[in-house]
Amino acid sequence: MWGDKGFLSLKPLASWTTELNNRIDFINNWISKGTPNHYWIPGFFFPQAFYTGIMQNFSRKREIAIDKIAFDFNVRDDLTVADITEKPEDGCYVHGMFIEGARWDSVKHLITHSKPKELFSDFPFMHLMPIKDRVPVTENIYEIPIYKVVSRKGTLMTTGHSTNFVMYIELATKENKDTWIRAGVAGFISLRY
Repeated sequence: MWGDKGFLSLKPLASWTTELNNRIDFINNWISKGTPNHYWIPGFFFPQAFYTGIMQNFSRKREIAIDKIAFDFNVRDDLTVADITEKPEDGCYVHGMFIEGARWDSVKHLITHSKPKELFSDFPFMHLMPIKDRVPVTENIYEIPIYKVVSRKGTLMTTGHSTNFVMYIELATKENKDTWIRAGVAGFISLRY
């Protein structure tokens, strides 16, 4: 019953309520303290609109047509919440995502195989940086799909966005991208627990 009334989630009621309270705290802090230095992505009902808003802000600030802008994905595995004391000049810091089927190696700064018996792993902070006329990187990159929930299924909304799929993020890898595709590696904003 609660799943039909709120945000997309596969959690049981107790975990769903905890996440709802965390979302309320995130938004209340934003209202009372102003724009945050970093964004907890699970706090958004519609993260696709947030990402579009980041691009629009950059487009207006730099007076660049929005269709000439794309994100550069800079994984900041050197940062923690305590380290981020101010906002980046452009773009934003995001956190709160998970990876299934692989993990981020903070020493080698790339995705690598999961540890034994580890299904999901935390993903570090990422600086989403809008760039004009960005040329996509094609070598040593895996475009990991990011979903809201682990079911990986959704429907197309009237906005043209999926109810579940959020975006692709480019991650460095030494493996062939087919390795990660066959392993079903994906990112998620919310887990089942």
